[in-house]
Amino acid sequence: MKASHRLVSSVLAAATFVALLAGCGAGNQSGGVAASPKASPAASESAPSSQKVKRIVVGTGTQFPKVCFIDENGKLTGFDVELVRLIDERLPEYAFDLQTMEFTNLLLSLETKKIDFIAHEMEKNPEREQKYLFNKEPYAAWKNKIVVAKDNHDDIRTLDDLKGKKVLTTATSAEATILENYNKEHNNAIDIVYQNGGANDTVPQIVSGRVYATLAADFALPLIDPEGKLKTVGETLSEADILFVFRKGEPESQQLADRIDEAIRELKAEGAISKLSLEWFGQDFTQIGG
Repeated sequence: MKASHRLVSSVLAAATFVALLAGCGAGNQSGGVAASPKASPAASESAPSSQKVKRIVVGTGTQFPKVCFIDENGKLTGFDVELVRLIDERLPEYAFDLQTMEFTNLLLSLETKKIDFIAHEMEKNPEREQKYLFNKEPYAAWKNKIVVAKDNHDDIRTLDDLKGKKVLTTATSAEATILENYNKEHNNAIDIVYQNGGANDTVPQIVSGRVYATLAADFALPLIDPEGKLKTVGETLSEADILFVFRKGEPESQQLADRIDEAIRELKAEGAISKLSLEWFGQDFTQIGG
């Protein structure tokens, strides 16, 4: 891992913990950053129809350390961002344009056609699958667990152990869905505390006791808590593939998802995605159990 990457992750970590709770993360800007120097939308409009390049707007964020963030040079980068750029290079018929925004706005922006797909460590779950299209070839995988303060000595193993306690999460996140589904079956036994994707005080909230716990993916903790103030505990709550999210019921979206799957399979076969994971996370999270 390059020193500059470690430095940026440490600086951004405390301010961006909630991004990792989303099974996706959080951004805070609504501008665009070109994904690659490939043909611009303006240039593609004047190209012959047989060679026309279709502009695809990709929604992502800026506050997810090592996944999608702004580095010290002002560049949008990270695991998901660089993977999108690699895929873009493989698909000459498309030109990807990365647009950054708050995590909590990503799904709505997809529904309202402001973006064409989401690249933000999005976890596939039944609730999301009912409304959205996912590509079939995962590019990462993770395990969700309970996160508490490091000096917490309670025997926390399952969600049952969180009854009556305040648990922090991000609205629309995969972790929020886990908590909400539990509460539906247990008379709202857990006191769910919501914050938006731009919140910056999750670590101090848990350490100070204002909230008791949160849920997070297994790879997240070292990224957002470099000082080691928190820890994961108990059983794995869920295991999930990480995929890109598209609009459902649109032939164009299905075609795009299929082409992206082809590119992902090629990149996996070449070891390029594992290499990206090792570069950004220090471990290969491209498969369940990785």
